[in-house]
Amino acid sequence: MQHDRIDSILEQWQQESPQLDLSALAVTGRVMRIARLLEKHREAILADYGLAVWSFDMLATLRRQGPPYQLKPTDLYDLLMLSSGAMTNRIDRLEKEDLVARIRDPDDRRSVSVQLTPKGIELTDTVMSVLFERENRFLEQFTKPETQTFTKLLRQFLLGFDANGR
Repeated sequence: MQHDRIDSILEQWQQESPQLDLSALAVTGRVMRIARLLEKHREAILADYGLAVWSFDMLATLRRQGPPYQLKPTDLYDLLMLSSGAMTNRIDRLEKEDLVARIRDPDDRRSVSVQLTPKGIELTDTVMSVLFERENRFLEQFTKPETQTFTKLLRQFLLGFDANGR
């Protein structure tokens, strides 16, 4: 079996502190390393389209809502786990690029929704297609049943965090 960087770290800890149970590090170390590598990969793809991870997350969140591709800012910042100040700044930046627009509620002028523009929809659809195709390549090393098992285990792991209020 091939060794990865985490194996080397585990071997060093085993040598220095053989009494430690390294089971968690064997999993979390790999999950954290994969997360960093995937984030760098995603950042590189998004940069080709003039986007950052945060801007794509906003556009994709609006896009997956379905027509008319809009949310109230409070719903958007709840979904993205941001403060209202950060959300306002990000909406302003995407609005300047004509990717989103603020839509006033005709019945309540104080109420505003953020909506993808046609340009925002087109860009999001283009980027999603490229991004998901490239990310799917990482899974080509696994069989379909392996991918399903991997997904099930990752879901279980994540639900364990959610259940513990983390």
